[in-house]
Amino acid sequence: MNGNQQDNRFIWLSGAVVNVNDAKINALSPTAQFGLNVFEGIRCYWNEAQQTLYAFRLNDHLKRLQTSAELLEIDNPYSMEDLRQAFEAAVRANRYREDIAVRQMLFVDGFSTWSSHGPAGMFVAPIAKKRLSAEYRKEGLRCRISSVERIHEKSMSPLIKCGANYINSRMAMLEAQKEGYDTAVMLNRKGTVAEATGSCIFIVKDGRLITPTLSDSILASITRNTVIQMAGMLGISVEERSVRPEELFTCDEAFLCGTAMEIKSIESIDGQTVVNRAGGSVTRLLQKEYCRSVLGDGPPEWVTAL
Repeated sequence: MNGNQQDNRFIWLSGAVVNVNDAKINALSPTAQFGLNVFEGIRCYWNEAQQTLYAFRLNDHLKRLQTSAELLEIDNPYSMEDLRQAFEAAVRANRYREDIAVRQMLFVDGFSTWSSHGPAGMFVAPIAKKRLSAEYRKEGLRCRISSVERIHEKSMSPLIKCGANYINSRMAMLEAQKEGYDTAVMLNRKGTVAEATGSCIFIVKDGRLITPTLSDSILASITRNTVIQMAGMLGISVEERSVRPEELFTCDEAFLCGTAMEIKSIESIDGQTVVNRAGGSVTRLLQKEYCRSVLGDGPPEWVTAL
């Protein structure tokens, strides 16, 4: 899909499939003024051999969207079936035969205030996106430990995937980029490792995967869960526990994972090279399994044919 097609693609907005240029949201709505929304980024992968587009872990994303709405106290009028039908309608309207990314967002519309629960609208916006965006098409990521603290349950729950939460990650990312890094690793209030800007982190030590727990100020990442399940299938032990910052400098491998990131190795942290540099053996094994799974060669419940 070229730039002109991207600019004229179809999205689903509050009950109808419309041209993206005709999709309007009230400028005075709470979503526009205060970021009062929750969303999911969902990837779909084109399997050329099967001539099929697969949405990866669609039901899990839609369940998390509902959970985020509940936690942020948005009155969600859409059932799981409504969410799925809107998603499928938006994707099919564009007749994609390539990898895509889909943003599905529930937002508070109208002329209400930041304390309002509704009215809730929704859009589903697909866009062509090749695997591994240019931002992450390097051999390995150069990370820095951010001075920006990750949000905490007593301020804004990291379990809510909402637009406003991403300002926290934005500040850490901008800080890292200004200093010549690709991205940042954020610490939580306890001073232990939380996550990167928009992705979760794993380290490998003596063949074991280690990752922060859900109580370490991280999002309940679907890709993180995928990695843990894949590791079990491959016979790799996984330890979910708090990770001290110094462990990032003594591990054998490290990588980030997320829907947009997929699985990407870390080359260095604060200028110090990770022992196996980019793409150690465990990381490569998980990357290979992930590539198989998104194309329909993993657990069948992970993919939805569109």
